[in-house]
Amino acid sequence: MCAAVYVLSTVTGYVLTSALLLKCPNLLHRRKRETFRSRHISHRGGAGENLENTMAAFKHAVDLGTDMLELDCHMTKDEQVVVSHDGNLQRACGINANISDVPYAELPPYLCKLGVTFQRECFCEGGEDKRMPLLRDVFDAFPHTPVNIDIKVNNDTLIKKVSELVVKYDREHLTVWGNASNQIVKKCYKENPQIPVLFSFPRVLQLLGLFYTGLLPFFPLKEQFLEIPMPSIITKLRDPDRLTRSHRIIAWLADTLLMRKALFDHLTARGIQVYIWVLNDDEDFQRAFDLGATGVMTDFPTRLKDFMDRNGISKPE
Repeated sequence: MCAAVYVLSTVTGYVLTSALLLKCPNLLHRRKRETFRSRHISHRGGAGENLENTMAAFKHAVDLGTDMLELDCHMTKDEQVVVSHDGNLQRACGINANISDVPYAELPPYLCKLGVTFQRECFCEGGEDKRMPLLRDVFDAFPHTPVNIDIKVNNDTLIKKVSELVVKYDREHLTVWGNASNQIVKKCYKENPQIPVLFSFPRVLQLLGLFYTGLLPFFPLKEQFLEIPMPSIITKLRDPDRLTRSHRIIAWLADTLLMRKALFDHLTARGIQVYIWVLNDDEDFQRAFDLGATGVMTDFPTRLKDFMDRNGISKPE
């Protein structure tokens, strides 16, 4: 009987402590220092309004007042850090060749018309700017704009060169980098721990495990940004008639587990920003902000700006 009472009191104490620290994590953890905060994030510069990852897209987004540019990096044959989502040139340029096999000067221009990945049956037709820019071009043009860098391949030289560029342009306080791969994130952190990193996919799963077992408040976290999809948008990305029952169940389960206000509030209190991607309509913008997301990543920066203006969602301080 005494043993049962002891176990019950121990469990009760743990649950109450966990609940308290979930709400007030700064009792145990020092809040991470935020050098910038982003509500409005332009995915690939705004792939629905200009050709993705071009200087024209980035300039349009910055002129509009975006808080952050999201972009992707690869390395050319002559070891130039280039801004491109795909490693292969087929989709964007119509040529079946890998960026890593082509010198920068010989890279072809983008096609005139590209599909928007996160908007079903939507295409963007670009203007005159069809050049694939270098990362240093972005840093030169937008010295005060935070940049979210997706390191697309597990390449030590690429990681080193991106870090060198960030340091050269004095942007460690304006940059976040990483990838879904835990290997890449670990290498990024080892190369330059002064540049904040994203949660990798395995770390997101670990984060959820800690959250649902009540252990999250007790664990230190090295990451400063949680960047996750809103699973429910799958019904908008694919033809609803082609979604199987299993697809819908998986999407519902993932959405239920990931989209948790208590989780977002806890992370935010610890100085960890939460970005939800890639949202392109008012309904999803509203849901993300209602859940407590720090920021929203979109292909349509004008659409998101108009939504924020109409709803009085303030810019970060």
